Amino acid sequence: MNSAISVTMRSFKRRYFHLAQLGDGSYNLNFYKDENTTKEPKGTIFLDSCMGVVQNSKVRRFAFELKMQDKSTFLLAADSEAEMEEWIGTLNKILHSSFEQAMQEKRNVELHDDEEQGKTDLTSGSFQDSFQTARDIESKTRSEARLKLFTLDPDTQKLDFSGIEPDVRQFEEKFGKRVLVSCHDLSFNLQGCVAESEEGPTTNVEPFYVVLSLFDVQNSRKISADFHVDLNHPLVRQMTPGSGSRPDVINGGDDDPSAGRRQASGLPTGALEYPRQGVFSVTCPHPEIFLVARVEKVLQGGITHCTEPYMKCSDSTKMAQKVLKNAKMACSRLGQYRMPFAWAARPVFKDASGTLDKSFRFSALYRQDSSKLSDEDMFKLLTDFRKPEKMAKLPVLLGNLDVTIDSVAPDVTNCVTSSYIPVRAFEGSGPALLEVEEFVPFIAKCSQPFTIYKNHLYVYPKHLKYDGQKCFAKARNIAVCIEFKDSDEDEAQPVKCIYGHPGAPLFTKQAYATVLHHQQNPEFYDEIKIELPTQLHEKHHLLFTFYHVSCDSNSKKKDLVESAVGSAWLPLLRDGRVTMNEQPLPVAANLPAGYLGSQDGINKHSGSEIKWVDGGKPLFKVSTHLVSTVYTQDQHLHNFFHHCQIMETSGQASEGDLVKYLKSLHAMEGHVMVNFLPTVLNQLFCVLTRATHEDVAVNVTRVMVHVVAQCHEEGLEHYLRSYIKFVFKPEPYSSTDVKTVHEELSKAMTAILKPSTDFLTSNKLLKYSWYFFEALVKSMAHYLIESGKVKLSRNQRFSASYYHAAETLVNMLMPHITQKYKDNLDAARNANHSLAVFIKRCFTFMDRGFVLKQINNYMNCFMPGDPKTLYEFKFEFLRVVCNHEHYVPLNLPMPFGKGRIQRFQDLQLDYSLNDDFCQNHFLVGLLLREVGSALQEFREIRQIAIQVLKGLMIKHTLDDRYAAKSQQARLATLYLPLFGLLQENVYRLDVKESAPLANHNNSREDYLVPNSMVTPQKPGSCVENALHKDVFGVISGTASPHNSTPNVSSVHHADSRGSLISTDSGSSLQDKSSDKTNSLEKYQGASAMGSAGLRCDKLDRDEVKNMLMCLLHVLKSMSEEALFAYWNKAAPLELMDFFTLIEVCLHQFRYMGKRFIVRSQEGAGPVAPDRKSLTLPVSRNRTGILHARLQQLGTLENAHTFNNMYSPMEADVSSQCLLEANVSTEVCLTVLDTLSIFIMGFKTQLNSDLGHNPLMKKVFQVHLCFLQIPQSEAALKQVFTSLRTFIYKFPCTFFDGRADMCASLCYEILKCCNSKLSSIRSDAAHLLYFLMKSNFDYTGRKSFVRTHLQVVIAVSQLIADVIGIGGTRFQQSLSIINNCANSDKSIKHTAFPSDVKDLTKRIRTVLMATEQMKEHENDPEMLVDLQYSLAKSYTSTPELRKTWLDSMARIHNKNGDLSEAAMCYVHVAALVAEYLWRKGMFRQGCSSFRVTTPNIDEEAAMMEDVGMQDVHFNEEVLMELLEECADGLWKAERYELIADVYRLIIPIYEQRRDFEKLTHLYDTLHRAYTKVMEVMHSGKRLLGTYFRVAFFGQGFFEDEDGKEYIYKEPKFTPLSEISQRLLKLYSDKFGQENVKIIQDSSKVNPKDLDSKYAYIQVTHVTPHLDDKELDDRKTDFEKCHNIRRFVFETPFTVSGKKQGGVEEQCKRRTVLTTTHCFPYVKKRIAVMYQHQTDLSPIEVAIDEMSAKVGELRLLCSASEVDMIRLQLKLQGSISVQVNAGPLAYARAFLNDSSAKKYPDNKVKQLKEVFRQFVDACGQALAVNERLIKEDQQEYHDEMKANYKDLARELSHIMHEQINPVDDGTRNALSDSTGIFNAISGTPTSASPHGSSAIL
Repeated sequence: MNSAISVTMRSFKRRYFHLAQLGDGSYNLNFYKDENTTKEPKGTIFLDSCMGVVQNSKVRRFAFELKMQDKSTFLLAADSEAEMEEWIGTLNKILHSSFEQAMQEKRNVELHDDEEQGKTDLTSGSFQDSFQTARDIESKTRSEARLKLFTLDPDTQKLDFSGIEPDVRQFEEKFGKRVLVSCHDLSFNLQGCVAESEEGPTTNVEPFYVVLSLFDVQNSRKISADFHVDLNHPLVRQMTPGSGSRPDVINGGDDDPSAGRRQASGLPTGALEYPRQGVFSVTCPHPEIFLVARVEKVLQGGITHCTEPYMKCSDSTKMAQKVLKNAKMACSRLGQYRMPFAWAARPVFKDASGTLDKSFRFSALYRQDSSKLSDEDMFKLLTDFRKPEKMAKLPVLLGNLDVTIDSVAPDVTNCVTSSYIPVRAFEGSGPALLEVEEFVPFIAKCSQPFTIYKNHLYVYPKHLKYDGQKCFAKARNIAVCIEFKDSDEDEAQPVKCIYGHPGAPLFTKQAYATVLHHQQNPEFYDEIKIELPTQLHEKHHLLFTFYHVSCDSNSKKKDLVESAVGSAWLPLLRDGRVTMNEQPLPVAANLPAGYLGSQDGINKHSGSEIKWVDGGKPLFKVSTHLVSTVYTQDQHLHNFFHHCQIMETSGQASEGDLVKYLKSLHAMEGHVMVNFLPTVLNQLFCVLTRATHEDVAVNVTRVMVHVVAQCHEEGLEHYLRSYIKFVFKPEPYSSTDVKTVHEELSKAMTAILKPSTDFLTSNKLLKYSWYFFEALVKSMAHYLIESGKVKLSRNQRFSASYYHAAETLVNMLMPHITQKYKDNLDAARNANHSLAVFIKRCFTFMDRGFVLKQINNYMNCFMPGDPKTLYEFKFEFLRVVCNHEHYVPLNLPMPFGKGRIQRFQDLQLDYSLNDDFCQNHFLVGLLLREVGSALQEFREIRQIAIQVLKGLMIKHTLDDRYAAKSQQARLATLYLPLFGLLQENVYRLDVKESAPLANHNNSREDYLVPNSMVTPQKPGSCVENALHKDVFGVISGTASPHNSTPNVSSVHHADSRGSLISTDSGSSLQDKSSDKTNSLEKYQGASAMGSAGLRCDKLDRDEVKNMLMCLLHVLKSMSEEALFAYWNKAAPLELMDFFTLIEVCLHQFRYMGKRFIVRSQEGAGPVAPDRKSLTLPVSRNRTGILHARLQQLGTLENAHTFNNMYSPMEADVSSQCLLEANVSTEVCLTVLDTLSIFIMGFKTQLNSDLGHNPLMKKVFQVHLCFLQIPQSEAALKQVFTSLRTFIYKFPCTFFDGRADMCASLCYEILKCCNSKLSSIRSDAAHLLYFLMKSNFDYTGRKSFVRTHLQVVIAVSQLIADVIGIGGTRFQQSLSIINNCANSDKSIKHTAFPSDVKDLTKRIRTVLMATEQMKEHENDPEMLVDLQYSLAKSYTSTPELRKTWLDSMARIHNKNGDLSEAAMCYVHVAALVAEYLWRKGMFRQGCSSFRVTTPNIDEEAAMMEDVGMQDVHFNEEVLMELLEECADGLWKAERYELIADVYRLIIPIYEQRRDFEKLTHLYDTLHRAYTKVMEVMHSGKRLLGTYFRVAFFGQGFFEDEDGKEYIYKEPKFTPLSEISQRLLKLYSDKFGQENVKIIQDSSKVNPKDLDSKYAYIQVTHVTPHLDDKELDDRKTDFEKCHNIRRFVFETPFTVSGKKQGGVEEQCKRRTVLTTTHCFPYVKKRIAVMYQHQTDLSPIEVAIDEMSAKVGELRLLCSASEVDMIRLQLKLQGSISVQVNAGPLAYARAFLNDSSAKKYPDNKVKQLKEVFRQFVDACGQALAVNERLIKEDQQEYHDEMKANYKDLARELSHIMHEQINPVDDGTRNALSDSTGIFNAISGTPTSASPHGSSAIL
């Protein structure tokens, strides 16, 4: 039924009313601003508290009113009479019909309702049974869909296990950037048909041959071998003899074995006959690398002559015929000789990263210049290649070379190595891709260990100088023939090992260099590639034969084509090494047998003589380049291997030489070292074990250190890893040969690490120690397997000498890491890590007791308080060692994993880190101890430690071997001491930062401040870390094998973690104010005790989270038996700490919400607390700061723009949210599990004292915590179930004794009843119903007064906390409760349902207040007034009155009005005292508080009423409240009143003989009075400023219109500040344009004001005390406390102006009296009446002059004179102009002429004042003279003269002698002051030294 009610009168407002029925059958009248009824209503009238509806046409037409139970009425007016009648009828029908009828109607007429109707609750029959199995059901529902905590931890996602085992690969052949060069075509413009028949394709008219290679211009190196390509047409090829397929040649016609071997290597026939594709590799690509093509043709004549036809564009057919004819002749005669013809080039790469420059084509073909043939000339040409102006000068041949380059696919097929071996088996029979050898630069970085066999020699004939020879007639067109021979006998045949050219056999016996026509000093550019035999000997040599080739074919004489013109030879080996570099050779004219025996032209040969050409001068230059994986070029390496070979074969070589050769290995070249790395290292290890002298072993190790360091420096350490893993194999074990690599190497390492040795080497050894330790480990493993000792028990595996060597090595290493780390940090860090890995590996092979002993020794090198670096080392070490795969068995000295182990009762589980624990579980004990001591260090150190522990626990969780629940439970017991560890640090887990929770008012224990801040050390847990060394023997079953090691020294860890500090648990006033700010004050005792004090800095949020994650994991995995065992052992305090920890868990892992996560990821992090004041709405909640926090997040959300919601982080954020939400739920469920186990086992302890013991409070606190922290829906369901069980098991806790627990529970449940989620509302409502019903059953079905009252109180509190309660959501929850009561059959015929109905009515009445609260949310004065009036209405219910007073105190505290807050506490205490007094439980009522404040009489108005039935006030509560009063007064700086409060407490404590409390009280009193003296002396205490505020404007202020209040503002508040505050406040309410401030203080006539505006008049007033009061109130404090009269003055003149001359200036003095005294529970009090007096002009003069006198006297009599103020006052009194100041008054009123106008008595009075005035001025001058310095003397004299003038003038006016106070009197005065000061002991200001001395 919808109806709009129109309103025209001004105080009426138009609203739309909607009648709705709730689920419980009751009706609400909701009203809205517009017709949209779907949103929250603006307000609600609850009809179940409505008495009747009647018409009321007096107010206006069609009006009717609703009369309510509390005598209030609501006036509504309809639009028409019919509508009004309908409303009245309907409403009356509802009111008069009974409940049942209403229910019946509800069934017939479905009225608007949107909540599930009536959820039936468990009936009481099934109730009992349900709780028998409740725990099973509870745990069953909780155990569904549980997750592993650690899998949700973001750190688990980040965990990186890759570092544990580095990724090591086998050695493999590595290439540089590979380039596929494909040759397609070479065609010249000169073309013709070469066939005899002149039929056939047009081709080049003669054969051409291309040679491709890579040139690096930047480094002037040729960087690849030559790639020969024959691109001729088959018809053209046939022009040269022998180019047809001669099978005997191709298949190696003669029976040379090497040729046969080559062919048999899996190449299809013809695959390499004419290769066209070559694969080049470039290790260091850059743009200056060129692919150069050299074009050759058959020898014919001079280059210029031969190229001429190709450069012309004339008639080509004739030319072609002519060229062809000549070519055919040349080919048939000189087919095997070549001549240079042309060249071309192209760049290969675009940039240094190896991007191919595919777009570039080959340049033009340039004619080859016969004088620029060498590579050096080519580099010069290429340097100019990019300069077009230079290239344009070169002669060009007309033709085109088509060659493309491309990248090489990794799986390219049919590829052949440069040794003609297929890379993979051939597929098909296409032409092969030939890999072209790369000449890698000789630098270590580019080198790699050899992985394939290669043994090539490249020969380069360079130059022959034959112009001076006289031996031969003709030697012009010289051809060089190269052969490789293995003997110099006559008949010796050349070896067939020279790589052939395309079309020729693969291997040939000779190769010819290109021929230059008519050159006597020819240059050559050819490259001849030779496959060397594996074994070279002294006879192997290269033979060069020179021929003169006759080119002239038409000479008459049939010349021989060629005639020999000399020979030269080059032996390959020199000193056992292959000859390299350029060699000048002499040329011999003849070649006798045994020619190798002669050198350098000196004939040592006994046979026939050698004839040398040109006198044996070195005429022929040749160079060689060796590419071999067999022969080394390095002299040092060669010598070393050579020496080793001699030692092995003959055993003659001495070890002394060996040391020399070893030392020289340091000079070995880097690239050679890398190439032969595996070989070199193998040989070194071999020498190591065979050496007899220590010197050799040490030197071998030094060389190894050098090699390893070199590799690291070049960034090639992966080669070393590959070597150790795949290549290194110690020599086979033999029982006779005792030496092993591991023993010898460890001894040698020890020697190198000795302090006396070369520190550079030892540093390198430390830095790269991983390599040596890996070698040790591998050698140990090999030894065990090969000797079969792996089957023996551990302590028999290795010799005692090795144990000794290993221990010595470890001991030698320790100081290098722990002491010398500063010299070389990297080295120490690496050594620490390698040592850890080594020790971890030793667990696998060696006696474990020995290994544990080494760990202990090492750990003993570290001390508490070490620098951060050492902590990093220590924890890195522990992390690595604990990563052992069998870490768990290492820690369990008992059989593990065989199903369930022995029963837990038999297992003596250790819960503390005592020595027993550490002996039985060494590694875990050690780790936990170290983490414990690290927690006492700085943040970075703590984080390292926590990460290690957590990483380890994560590993256990994810370990498949221990997946079973029982195994995880057993594992968890290893970490039980974690509980103790965290409890010791519980005071550092700062909950306040992450979730600030204020105290509950009614449960006044200090939240999370455990009673004793530091638990004293248990006597058993002495933190001595030294274990006797035999312990390890015990673990391993052996005694220590030898006693040569230094005894394990004891480590002084005792002080690292605990000093026995225990602070008293009483929280003193100071503690209360300081423990929130500075916990350090608590621990000042620590330093006095001389031990390292406990750290008190808070742990970081991340640290806390990580530690708690570990704790929760242990809790979750533990078995119930283990938990019970722990709880039974724990002391009561430890139990409390345990639950505190659990509570911290809930806070730390609470879900913060998506926006918070977004913000923290953006780096804003949680909002800094100091922004609270800016962003928070005024909130007065009882869990104060937590909500403040939430609301703060809320308000920030709104301010937060959502642009970031679409950022790429979106996915991260949502996954992060999901993780956090899941963690939160999982933590919640884990804690619930723990609690339910605890409750089950400790029911009796929890029930002691009727369930009001500290333990119970703690457990309940944790339960409550779930509701105070936002939880997920799933978790809350479980929480409600648990709470049900809890209420069911412990009814006495809630329904007997003090009500605080019941109160807290009601508060939190009611908050859930207002949840946005209907499921939570429903669960909460059912729980609340269950609470009521349990209470009802508990009282024997009489009533549930307790719950009834607490629910009403809780609702009141919720309203006060301005949580938007009272809306439809809350209404629905109420109706669910009603429905439960109505449908519960078990209580059908009791008073219960009607009581429930009654309760909902009461709640709704209370809710009426919420609307106004909401309205005044931001107006603290109105809000407090409202709450004050509510408190007033509850005189009959002390509990509720207390609730509202508490709420007011919270608002005051929040707004900084501390005096008012203190007064609220005083009123609360008085209320309780009055109650107790009336019940005869206390000696005085509220009257005893009258000394503190006269306002207290209100509390005497308490009425005896139903509300008194369940009041659990007692003496204890009163004591707590009085303490709170004192605390509040202290904060408000009203120290004088604390004594009055304590007077009430002291007798009680005296009676109880509680001396500790008394000490504390008297101490506080002492401090209070000290404070009083301090503020009296300094005068710096300001107890408030007062203002009169009046409101005008009926339309805005309604009831407030015309009212006047006195506002008390804190400290010193200027007028402008309060004016601004009020202006802003009311502008926000009424609109800025509607509010005006009246500055004037005079009386306002409301009729003169414009009704369109709201006016506020603000006037500064001062407290007013009459003379009698002034006599009573001596101190400043008394003058400011309990004041109710205030004064302000307004100037006026009779003529109506404000200001006038002295004679007409009048003044109006207004005294206002308030209804109550200040301070009061409110900061504004209404003015009761005002009294005005007008002063005539002469009275004004008397008033002003008296004030001046008073001020001067005050200034003079001050103990410390304020010079500046004194001088200013003096100046204003005596140095004034003629018409101003005192003289003006004198002239106006004391002159003969004017004195007659005024009453005599007034004139006399004024004269007396003037006399006093002159006297006061004189005194002031005297004081001034005494205090001034010289520089002010002149100024003083001037003032003195003025003073005399003043006195003279006054004498003249008054006709009497006014004597100025002269020097004499002044001196007497100053003397007396001095005497007085001396008596009183106050230093005079004249002696600043004196005063400072006293200070």
